[in-house]
Amino acid sequence: MFNHVKKYFLLYLLVQNSSFLLAQNPTNTIQKKPTLTLNQTWNKALEYSKEININNLEVEVSKEEIAESKHERFPEIVLKGNYEYATNIPVYEKGLFNKPTQHEVIHLLYKLGTDYYFNIYNGNKLNLKIDKKKVAYEMAQIQKNLTVSEIKLQTAAYYLDLQRSIIFKDLMIKDIANQEKQLNEIKELYKHGTVLKSDLLRVELKLSNQKMMLVKIENDIIIANQKLNIIIGLPDEQLINPLNEINPELINLKSYEEYLEIAKTNAYEYHISEKNVEIKKLDLKSIKANVKPKVGLYGEFFIANPQIFLFPYSPSNYTLGIFGVRASIPLSELYINKPKERIAKINLEKEEVEHHHTDDKMREQVFQNYQRFKEALIRIDVNKKDIDQSAENARIVKQNYFNQSALITDLLDADIQLLESQFKYASSKIEAQIQYYQLQNVLGTL
Repeated sequence: MFNHVKKYFLLYLLVQNSSFLLAQNPTNTIQKKPTLTLNQTWNKALEYSKEININNLEVEVSKEEIAESKHERFPEIVLKGNYEYATNIPVYEKGLFNKPTQHEVIHLLYKLGTDYYFNIYNGNKLNLKIDKKKVAYEMAQIQKNLTVSEIKLQTAAYYLDLQRSIIFKDLMIKDIANQEKQLNEIKELYKHGTVLKSDLLRVELKLSNQKMMLVKIENDIIIANQKLNIIIGLPDEQLINPLNEINPELINLKSYEEYLEIAKTNAYEYHISEKNVEIKKLDLKSIKANVKPKVGLYGEFFIANPQIFLFPYSPSNYTLGIFGVRASIPLSELYINKPKERIAKINLEKEEVEHHHTDDKMREQVFQNYQRFKEALIRIDVNKKDIDQSAENARIVKQNYFNQSALITDLLDADIQLLESQFKYASSKIEAQIQYYQLQNVLGTL
């Protein structure tokens, strides 16, 4: 009988341990939780992004437009032909209301030929058009890089937000475990009549609040996880384990002047503004070219029947080739082009003012993000010291409470202050990383 009981007891322990292992290892029952570094997350976001796909297509279109404009340098060649039937020519020798005499003509006529025109000079308009297409291509590339930077910044924000919530969860779980242990100690004191019932109730209430806070944090994780999944193209329910890589305290902080020089070299919006100024300059040059002469080579070759080019006519095939130089001067443009030129100059001046405004805005953004990043690094040091002070304070208050020289409110306040300092320290490290990526985005180096 004892052996049977022993077997059932061992079987019960085996089932319980199996259930415990399944609970501790959720990958056996739910989907695997992949670990992604920030660089891996960026790669997924950039690969999935429809905005970047659109930018890639815009770059390809701009590139093809350059090739299209260059093809305009080739001569214009036209192949043409016609086949006709001509009636006799009635000649009214005795007046319009009398029967005419029919004059016989050659009835069937055909002509097959080709002509071409090769532009030699047209006020340099074609080269200006090609230059404008090249600038548009460069702008499309810069715009693509700007989109990449913005997507990486947004992805980093979601990634770090998820990381922060996971850190908060770990801290809260540890704190709940400590509070439960402390609650058990207070229960023992209550059994011996050392503490009041109100002390026990307050600790239990605080523990309940902590558990409710843990539920909120877990929901924050689910929400942050879903936001990240959307931007990197994963299913909403896919869980992700972000890998903490960067220690913001180890980042080498440069001077504001150094960051400003980097921005002038790399900042995307600044260079887009520069390209807009270049386009307006090319527009002005193109308008000025309207009054310049146009010179080109032209030619024509055809085979025809009948021969009616020279007299006497003949019902025979003949060929003819004509070659020459054609030149023209658009005299009307001398007065029509004046208002167009003034408008182009005003647009150029406006674009230059906007570029200076973009420069001011860039300097403002660099300075602001630089100062915020410095502030975030200082906050890390301050919050790190707060943890040490809060931990020591909590230790002293706990010791005093159990020695009956401190109130339960003092104990609870000390515990809350320690947890808050831990939250602030973790949050400040995450916030410093976000500020760092925001600075990199403004500099054009993200």
